[in-house]
Amino acid sequence: MSGGVAPKRAIVFQHDDDITLGNLEPVLREHGYEIHIIEVDSVDVTALDPEDGDLVIVLGGEKGAYQTEEFPHLADEMRFIRARVEANKPIFGVCLGAQLMAGAFGARNYKGDKPDLGYQDIQLTEAGLASPLRHVQGVGMLVWHSDHYTLPAEATLLGTSTAYPNEAFSIGDYALAVQFHPEVTDEMHEAWTLGSRELFAANNVDADEWRALGRIHNPPMEAASRLMFGEWLDSLPS
Repeated sequence: MSGGVAPKRAIVFQHDDDITLGNLEPVLREHGYEIHIIEVDSVDVTALDPEDGDLVIVLGGEKGAYQTEEFPHLADEMRFIRARVEANKPIFGVCLGAQLMAGAFGARNYKGDKPDLGYQDIQLTEAGLASPLRHVQGVGMLVWHSDHYTLPAEATLLGTSTAYPNEAFSIGDYALAVQFHPEVTDEMHEAWTLGSRELFAANNVDADEWRALGRIHNPPMEAASRLMFGEWLDSLPS
């Protein structure tokens, strides 16, 4: 378009049909991004350029970041993530995405003793309070995972919780990772609930009580997440 401003490109690594951008999508569009979804299960990640796009987002998924022998694309994703971070290109990881970012820098990914399910108050470090994570302070943020990671030596810890010590971290200026789920909408919450019958039964979680928790916590969580993500996008190079 003559005289127009070219849209920015956000490349999204998606691992599961029900684990989408959700609440983050309208924020991206408001900030002028075109969204390009990469279904990593069916794409050769090694053929992708780690420096392509203005932003890469790595979403969550059912697989464990430690299952690289069973799912080789996870190792490919970690190599992609490391190359992008080392090139100082913006990248945001959520849940599995955070675990893959940690693993890309030599951290240990492992299955936890029990799943972390619920809404957690993220306790921010000094660095976290000085970052866009400040918007989630005092807001119950959804955690829904069974896997954990240690913190890479290169990372700056931004947030922790009583459920998990490494809820958020950054690497360098443009890499941000969160273990909690800022992307979840009411529709996603319900889809995940319907798909978690065995998990809930094994952990004595009542689905109706879980839905009631969502009705209480999801509105402020979505609002805080939009502020957090929007401020982080504003901090990226234009």
